[in-house]
Amino acid sequence: MARRGNSIIKGIEISEIITVLNKAYADEWLAYYQYFIEVKVIKGIMKDAAIAELTQHATDELRHANMVADRILQLGGTPLLHPQEWFTHTNCGYEEPKDFDVVSILEDSIKGEQCAISIYSKLAEMTRDKDIVTYDIVSEILADEVEHEEDLQSLHDDITDFIADIKKCSE
Repeated sequence: MARRGNSIIKGIEISEIITVLNKAYADEWLAYYQYFIEVKVIKGIMKDAAIAELTQHATDELRHANMVADRILQLGGTPLLHPQEWFTHTNCGYEEPKDFDVVSILEDSIKGEQCAISIYSKLAEMTRDKDIVTYDIVSEILADEVEHEEDLQSLHDDITDFIADIKKCSE
């Protein structure tokens, strides 16, 4: 634990920060797995473009989990130690893909990113002017999650527009 580093935290309990970071940690691991498994099962038009995007996002989610775990340790806490704990601590949850179609997979992924944006926005607000280190970390992750949502939404829109154009041509 960084005693001097923790002494700069004002107006918020370190234990509270650790608790919310562990929830975010659970979310990141579940998001990583969500992307990992979606890449394996996805089917349909332009799936290769979706696979490339989902693979990059999985890498980012794993990096986020690492950043959050490091911060928990700096604060003197312990990251969740067992994967079963991810399901009891998660903010965003996990829903296994039921429809492997590329459009459905992208829609599920967009929902996940929107949840992450909400969570990290709250974390940024909670730590702003109280814990600058955690604030910087969650702000960086939040920026990534916003970018992820945009990337996924653009790809989704491109694919659905392409499908609509094909349907028009075949009429």
